[in-house]
Amino acid sequence: MRNDQQGITEDRWRQAVRIWNHHLMWHELRPVDVAIGLGSHDLGVATRSAELYRSGLFPTLVFTGGNSPTTANVFPRGEAVHYREYAIGLGVPAEAILLEPNAGDTGQNITLSGEILAAAGIIPASVLLISKPYMERRSFATARKLWPDVEIFCASEPLEFDDYLKSIGDAKLVLDMPVGDLQRVIEYPELGFAMEQEVPEEVHAAYESLVRDGFTSRLANP
Repeated sequence: MRNDQQGITEDRWRQAVRIWNHHLMWHELRPVDVAIGLGSHDLGVATRSAELYRSGLFPTLVFTGGNSPTTANVFPRGEAVHYREYAIGLGVPAEAILLEPNAGDTGQNITLSGEILAAAGIIPASVLLISKPYMERRSFATARKLWPDVEIFCASEPLEFDDYLKSIGDAKLVLDMPVGDLQRVIEYPELGFAMEQEVPEEVHAAYESLVRDGFTSRLANP
């Protein structure tokens, strides 16, 4: 049994991995017109964005995100601002980066990034969304709802669930996060926020089990 003083049993771990793997879109990387790095607490998004820029997949990179309760202390000048600085330090030219510093949720990330791109004279036909691994599916569904005529691809750091836990260090939180994102994948289409996607029965069962067990700090309305 896996138990790290936070109640993470082997069964809960397997359920979390099932949800984690469902969140990944498994898109094959290919050249696109623009990439958008979605702001969060995780500098891995900026790291992955810089890697993919240097590989030649896109000429323009947007970083989007203001602040939230979970990032204000880490990125006091805003998520996008810190991402931009970090990516420049990793070799991305400043002139290749557009900054969207106001978005407070994923819908705003997409909508406001579109406005920034339009202001720069860029109307993309294809976009790569770069996010935390467990945010891929939700960001895809949001972008497809808001940009139905744009070809959307997703990418994140290629991390297994265990690797991501090591990078964050808080097992309870790392289980809470994909549970919260799956709630949004399930519920947001009915609210008009995202495209509907099928959730396999075993993934839905894992979600319900972890919610019952109290992994709820990232639910929209716990």
